[in-house]
Amino acid sequence: MTTEPLTIAILGGTGALGGGLAKRWSQAGLKVIIGSRTLEKAEGAVEDFKASFGDVDLTPMENLAAAKAADIAVLTVPFAHQAATLEYLKGALEGKILIDVTVPLVPPKVAVVQLPEGGSAGEIAQNLLGETVKVVSAFQNIAAAHLAGDHEIDCDVLVSGNDREACTQVIELAGKAGMRGFYAGPIANAVAAEALTSILIQINRTHKCHAGIRISGLSENH
Repeated sequence: MTTEPLTIAILGGTGALGGGLAKRWSQAGLKVIIGSRTLEKAEGAVEDFKASFGDVDLTPMENLAAAKAADIAVLTVPFAHQAATLEYLKGALEGKILIDVTVPLVPPKVAVVQLPEGGSAGEIAQNLLGETVKVVSAFQNIAAAHLAGDHEIDCDVLVSGNDREACTQVIELAGKAGMRGFYAGPIANAVAAEALTSILIQINRTHKCHAGIRISGLSENH
């Protein structure tokens, strides 16, 4: 008996980060949907991704249809659009895992840590959606340039969420995308990974690189 591959919907997935994750997961054999506010925009993004990445199997959909079709959803919209997007998709996400990649950056000072009143984007998402949606915060500290390439990614992923089993599934997805994932505690801890993004932006600007984080002190058997 064969098991159907997991379906991942990347909501607001037309940007570089969404495209990079889509590439990695599609190449790992997962079914990937690219969601956008309109079907036309999603279709255009899929054409662009296929032109850039080659043989990737991606399905374009409007965000609501994508959320309904997904086993696991991934939110990759800018912070300014996070709340409105989640309000629109709330019903379709019920009972599912939502991976929130949102970082509360406030242009133009994106290299300065500026935390929202709700504590973190991850906490805002969990409070807005309620406990019927398992919100997991992850992938904030990975440069899209690494995801788009074919090289081994020398970065780790901090995974925060109130449901430990959901976090374990997201850690497995990080592995399928070529990265090590680490459970970083409840959703309240998402603030640390989100704040690190601004610090990494500053480092990247200073050294003209795509820096990430790496967890040290682990045995080789981890």
